[in-house]
Amino acid sequence: IDTPGLFDFSAKSDFVGKEIVRCIDLAKDGIHAVVVVFSVRTRFSQEEEAALRSLQTLFGSKIIDYMIVVFTGGDDLEDNDETLDDYLGRECPEPLKDILTLCENRCVLFDNKTKDESKRVKQVENLLSLVNKVISQNGGRPYTDEIFAEVKKGAIKLRDQQEEVNSLKGYSKREISELKDQMQRAHDEQLKRITEMVESKLRETTMRLEQQLADEQAARLRAEENAQRAQLKSDDEIRKLRDHLMKAEEELRKRGETKCVIL
Repeated sequence: IDTPGLFDFSAKSDFVGKEIVRCIDLAKDGIHAVVVVFSVRTRFSQEEEAALRSLQTLFGSKIIDYMIVVFTGGDDLEDNDETLDDYLGRECPEPLKDILTLCENRCVLFDNKTKDESKRVKQVENLLSLVNKVISQNGGRPYTDEIFAEVKKGAIKLRDQQEEVNSLKGYSKREISELKDQMQRAHDEQLKRITEMVESKLRETTMRLEQQLADEQAARLRAEENAQRAQLKSDDEIRKLRDHLMKAEEELRKRGETKCVIL
């Protein structure tokens, strides 16, 4: 299930909420793997960090057990004679390191431009191998939670009701159609309630993450200011020491003492 922009912080929460519920509705029995895609062409951003935190907040920390990280742009690394390990060693920020550690370094690099069919096949095989590893480590059980359970429960209820209506006798086709429409509207209302619940949770998550990012930025600014003050204090102390040494040398010259060399 492709979810472009699912955690795009420029998108409104109602759009994202509908997308999440749509995805859950397509996978009522749960999901076997979550593939998170980053590009080696761009630096890991605060927005991507917030998206990963949102994923954990919305679906719980257990979602990490199903996560696989895919890096795109392998052709750029190859052009620079670098490997993924080189890139991660050079560019990998702490939040991304933490995610890779939590998901047991399940990551794969894709070369987007290669025309080598064997290489393209190998990349897909590597990804599917990680998917199989995730499935095996989770005992074949897909990830699910109360939202998945609620959507599945509603779908089963709708199916059973429709089957029951189909078996009714003595009703016209029009009456049966109207009954089915009523059931579908009830099901749609249930999805709407779930969507509103997800949107509310998403707004709370977004506000909390924005506050956390603001606090972290303020902390970094304070640290930079403290470092600047410490540097200024150090420069001032060095200047005072230099002045003191110059005065000491001058005093020695006035006394006619032998030359004194100070290191």
